Amino acid sequence: MGHQYRGLKVLSRSAERLYWLGRYLERSENTARLISVYMNLMFDLPMNVEISWRNLLTIFGDQQRFQQLYDLPNEQNIMRYLLTDGNNAGSLYSSLNFARENIRTSRELMPDEAWQQVNEMYLLIKNKTDSASHRRGRVVLLAEIMRGCQRFTGFLTGAMSQDDAFRFIKLGRNIERADMTTRILDIGSLLLADDRSDKIRQYETTLWINVLKSLSALLMYRKHRRLRISSGDVLDYLIKDHNFPRSVVHCINEVKASYRFLPRSEGLADNLEHLSIELVAMDFYHIKPDGLHDLLDNIQLKLGIAHNQIADTWFLASAKV
Repeated sequence: MGHQYRGLKVLSRSAERLYWLGRYLERSENTARLISVYMNLMFDLPMNVEISWRNLLTIFGDQQRFQQLYDLPNEQNIMRYLLTDGNNAGSLYSSLNFARENIRTSRELMPDEAWQQVNEMYLLIKNKTDSASHRRGRVVLLAEIMRGCQRFTGFLTGAMSQDDAFRFIKLGRNIERADMTTRILDIGSLLLADDRSDKIRQYETTLWINVLKSLSALLMYRKHRRLRISSGDVLDYLIKDHNFPRSVVHCINEVKASYRFLPRSEGLADNLEHLSIELVAMDFYHIKPDGLHDLLDNIQLKLGIAHNQIADTWFLASAKV
């Protein structure tokens, strides 16, 4: 049986499962979002503007693992790897499978409807493997997964007590959401890099519109910023905005807010506080694609540090007795 830290109203083993439940479901939704925006770019850009499916492997950091499993980096193999391949721990199928296992072993802490929603999404991806092989079926499948994840998040917000169990789900969700937002933004740094075709740069506005759409941010961007779409404005909004739920800084603030209600959290927020201050002070209107890519990598690194701090504080019970 897992240990229960003084003041913590959930066993450490259960806390870890709930945290990863939040992460895996958020990863599922944002994997669907990222692949959807990339597919939309394929549809929106003219035929003579070529972009490679291999960029998706770079964004997910999966080039080496992919090469171990597949010979040819074409659309069909990359989509199979990212969506339905059980040998890829980061695939959409694997994420939903892991989420299902974490909620299955935590059912006493959550409403039954939450389990049903996750199980339905898992069965959906399991039974529609063939849909991922062609674009039309893929579009429908990804949309259904995104809606399912949103229903789950909305249901928990309205039907689960805002206690320690909920806070660990929230911690996982926002760490993962910030990370995945940076990966979606990395599409821009890859496609607009100096060594890319001038043809792609001519459609920069199309790229950023699709990025905003992928994060359900287009309307809020236009409401709170301006009608014009530019890389500096989009980056500033999706990284700095304190009020938009998928901005990096908003997610960091949500993680820090969850810390405050949990025991043994003294000093945990310092790493993220420094990151937040650094991002808010940054000028995104003059950043170059290579500099943006390095910045996004640095954000992911610091989010990884935050994850390790969470694990060391609450999950490694044997080291904390």
